[in-house]
Amino acid sequence: MSPAFLAVIAVILCILFRILNVSSTPQIPSIVCKDGQFMECFNKIAPMLREPYIPTRLWGFSGHIQTIIHSIVGRVKCPWPLGERVYLALTDGSTLTYDLYQPLITTVEDDITVAICPGIGNSSESVYIRTFVHYAQCHGYRCAVLNHIGVLDSVQVTSSRIFTYGHTDDYSAMINSLLKKYPTTNIVSVGFSLGGNLISKYLGEAKRPANIIGGVSICQGYNAVVATQWLLKWQNFHRFYLYVLTENVKSIIMKHRHVLLSDDIKQRYQLNERDIAAAATLPELDEAYTRRVHQFPTVKDMYSWSSSLNYLANIQRPMVFLANGGHLGFYEGGLVYPNPVTWLDRAVVSLIGGIVMSHNDLLVAKRTASSSMVI
Repeated sequence: MSPAFLAVIAVILCILFRILNVSSTPQIPSIVCKDGQFMECFNKIAPMLREPYIPTRLWGFSGHIQTIIHSIVGRVKCPWPLGERVYLALTDGSTLTYDLYQPLITTVEDDITVAICPGIGNSSESVYIRTFVHYAQCHGYRCAVLNHIGVLDSVQVTSSRIFTYGHTDDYSAMINSLLKKYPTTNIVSVGFSLGGNLISKYLGEAKRPANIIGGVSICQGYNAVVATQWLLKWQNFHRFYLYVLTENVKSIIMKHRHVLLSDDIKQRYQLNERDIAAAATLPELDEAYTRRVHQFPTVKDMYSWSSSLNYLANIQRPMVFLANGGHLGFYEGGLVYPNPVTWLDRAVVSLIGGIVMSHNDLLVAKRTASSSMVI
């Protein structure tokens, strides 16, 4: 072989090893918690959080590959759950749906509903949502999954809007519907990616139902203004992810253009269909469509209003944020073929259990304190 050919092979291997990140070593999750008693519950119910996370050896150390595989495949050999679709007619004329899944075991004493908000352009039909739902069902939890308006092919848009990055009314409508169906259930809010931003903003915007006992946010963005600037850069495939997100949202708009881009709507909100179709990034698409429909003066104003960072200080429920290390993947074990259950699914279900345990311990402490005051 010629030296030039060997040099090309060496460069390719170096790039491949860089992408796969195979030189990394398993690490113990880094945990920050300001409430010692809260952390004690997690230590009891989720010892996995004190153990090293060991990704699938050949490709699992690459967060990019993990994310791509997880969005396409989900969990390995996972049954898809069967649920009931609930339809809600909202006051603005929108048709909102969520899917309801009952627990697969009935030996759990607590009545817990996991209220799930998926990522951007996702729904109960997204693979990673279905795999998580099944694992949660197996642990005795009822699950409700919000279907972002416009995402489902089988549900027509009935108003002039689809979902946005910061409007929490749809999630609030699902919560209210759940409480009508199950008035005594305790709710744990769980959000993935954009859904994490939405549940954090929802819990920090106003006083929320007492039935909500906590939340888990997975790989969310906190500041849309900063995150967009970060995604516009070419390093580390940021611009590629932005392109995928943009095309996803654009396809939803175009799928329902007979309603969203009717002559009346275009005139009312000064929309130009050509500008929407030509948008190459989310800021361009949001300038051409989203901020106009929702009547924000600028895209920056809309991003700032949508960012949960501005509402975190007002959250009155225990919250767990999972941030670093990847984005909605976290396969573990094996050389090429990973374990059937991902580390992320195991971790989130364990965290839900910790929130439930902490809530129950607090109730016992309050009853004890109340009874000790009786003379």
